[in-house]
Amino acid sequence: MKKTPMTVTGAQKLRDELHHLKTTARPRVIQAIAEARAHGDLSENAEYHAAREQQSFIEGRIAEIEGKLATAEIIDVRAVEANGRVVFGATVVIVHCETGDEVMYRIVGEDEADIAAGLISIGSPIARALINKQEGETTAVDAPGGRVEYEIIAVRYE
Repeated sequence: MKKTPMTVTGAQKLRDELHHLKTTARPRVIQAIAEARAHGDLSENAEYHAAREQQSFIEGRIAEIEGKLATAEIIDVRAVEANGRVVFGATVVIVHCETGDEVMYRIVGEDEADIAAGLISIGSPIARALINKQEGETTAVDAPGGRVEYEIIAVRYE
């Protein structure tokens, strides 16, 4: 079974969502189905069909999260001996060599990526270009608009 890297934060978010689905959402939808059943004819009961659809979604999401957690390799970047190198889970501040634009990214697992929040996937071209580099080094990324060079300003393990 292939393990998928995940940060401690990402794993906790999934556990929290799983707990909510099992303790709040699932019981609520079961109650809604019971109430809709009490209204009689199920063939034309929109509330019943909506509740069943919601139940299907919740059960699917529970199974998906359990599967992700079962195959996760949870990596705590604070416990990794990285010696200043960019590794999975590291927060990296980089500057665009031509424009001087500075940006901060945290390298996370595929399911945790959210570019608007500064979370980039380990599989992204920029993360792959940064891995194993150190503060002060430059790296090139093949972007859709051409090759872009970045200088690593800081590497943090948070």
